[in-house]
Amino acid sequence: MAYYGNLALRPERVEEQKTKQPSPRQQTPPSRAPRRRPLPLGEKLIYLFTIAAVAFVAGLIIFRYAEIYQINGQLQTTNKAYTQATEQTKELQREVERLSDPGAIRKKALELGFVPNTGESIEASRSGGNGAAPTP
Repeated sequence: MAYYGNLALRPERVEEQKTKQPSPRQQTPPSRAPRRRPLPLGEKLIYLFTIAAVAFVAGLIIFRYAEIYQINGQLQTTNKAYTQATEQTKELQREVERLSDPGAIRKKALELGFVPNTGESIEASRSGGNGAAPTP
């Protein structure tokens, strides 16, 4: 007897449970559902090798991406060092141009106590003394 609704309101349910107590030795009949056969060993191995191959390829791809990421970091570091070296080279070139100015050299020489050349020849003597002496 099928009952569709609230089972809590069905009074005969309690009576049915009391009258239908299963006997301790009663066995259930074997089910007629088809049994599933386990997978054959060869098919299991094929699945295992397929999964292993997929995992290996995925690991290889991840490894390659890690290498590319590392090389990209090294490339950025090298580019930054190149840019800094280029800027330093330009700055040093400007300083060479500034220090190569003949007027600035003459001014700095006078500040340090050097005297201008008067056109007299200077000869080095082999005798002791102070090295080079002007000849009259």
